[in-house]
Amino acid sequence: MKKADLFFNVIRLPVDFVMLFLAGLAAYLLRTTLLAGVRPVLFQFNLPLFSYLSLVSVVALLFIATYAISGLYSMKVRMSRTAEFSKILVASSAAILAVIIFIFLRQTLFNSRFLVLGAWVIAIIFVSLGRLLVRYLQYVAVSRYDFGIQRVLMIGDDMLADQMKQNISSAPGAGYRIIAHWDRPNIESLAGLKDAIDEVLLVSPNYSGNHIVELVDFCHENHIVFKFVPNLYQTLTKHFDVDLISSVPVIELKRTPLDGWGKVFKRVVDIIGALIGLIIFSPVFLIVAIAIKLNTPGPVLARLKRVSKNKEFVLYKFRSMIAYDSDGGAESLKASLAAFNERSDGPLFKIKNDPRITKVGRVIRKYRIDELAQFINILKGDMSLVGPRPHQPDEVSRYEKHHKKVLAIKAGATGLAQVSGSSDLPFDQEVETDSFYIENWSLGMDIKIIFKTIFKMLNDRSAA
Repeated sequence: MKKADLFFNVIRLPVDFVMLFLAGLAAYLLRTTLLAGVRPVLFQFNLPLFSYLSLVSVVALLFIATYAISGLYSMKVRMSRTAEFSKILVASSAAILAVIIFIFLRQTLFNSRFLVLGAWVIAIIFVSLGRLLVRYLQYVAVSRYDFGIQRVLMIGDDMLADQMKQNISSAPGAGYRIIAHWDRPNIESLAGLKDAIDEVLLVSPNYSGNHIVELVDFCHENHIVFKFVPNLYQTLTKHFDVDLISSVPVIELKRTPLDGWGKVFKRVVDIIGALIGLIIFSPVFLIVAIAIKLNTPGPVLARLKRVSKNKEFVLYKFRSMIAYDSDGGAESLKASLAAFNERSDGPLFKIKNDPRITKVGRVIRKYRIDELAQFINILKGDMSLVGPRPHQPDEVSRYEKHHKKVLAIKAGATGLAQVSGSSDLPFDQEVETDSFYIENWSLGMDIKIIFKTIFKMLNDRSAA
């Protein structure tokens, strides 16, 4: 999904709410001012403006729910203005019918038919105007300022490719920019272009299967969107989206169902969870910081280089190892301890009784307190609450091709592999477990993993 589409689809929800609220306010003011001379106002005594607006806020949420059910917030469907207006009309009518039934059953709210029917008509008008405004703002942002555009490498040597290139170039508001157009796939050349593109669009199907699979793997490993004009290759994955580019249906291959509103909800859960964690554990942070400072010289937080989605970031942990010594610190001793590595089945490094760990470090590791500082990374957006383990750059450099599947999504403070015993799992099995999570992600799975993590922190001391 284009970044611009994701942003403006999310924006539509609060804009709809504001427009619904303004529609209710407009109906009230219209009835109590302009129409008051035609028909006396009888409801103001039992429904003053403040109470009415509170009621409007609740009704607006009902409208939002009907809009969601009707598909007005779907990330996968690109609607025409006519189809969008039709859905607004039908969904608004369903919502106002529910309000009328509620008023009839309660018979206690108010007796103004204009407030109900007038607000219904005004709501349809206001919401439609609000969505037209969002469409216009999106067009301006994309066409004039390149906001959220998809930089595309097009591959194809037929007339359809030429026609699509011409149509895309003549419609900048659609959100695509052709960076290069190749007749044939070329992985070596693509490696040099990977930082300049967001998407590969394969238009022509007349290439060998091996070339296509190699191209798909390269895109997945480097987090480049891969789309193609439909043919037999949709069997490469079970996760795909259908889009229209220049009126031609194309399919986007996906490694994970984590996209659209799922990605938005996951980020919201991350922010709320990180804020709650930082507030609840703030007294623990203070105690741990003092203990670390009194135990050994050095910083309270360890700043470790990690990789998530092929990008390096600084991971925060409460320091549990020595910070400085004559050899340069804990990381510099890693090579001399390689012979004692208990994870010899893969590129990971782990020693049960690591001599680099301090006295305080053993305690905070035993109760996994050292990892609580990762709430900072989660709040910053470097990590998620749930996801594959964050990987060390030197480990990633030794990963085989199938190991890199775990880099498909943002790393997590906890994950399916962690709650399944990642410290004891063979590396390949850890990769399989994380790959299963990536390919079958759901918000419900995230919640289960979070609860399992809490249970494990309270009962499991294997990290000591």
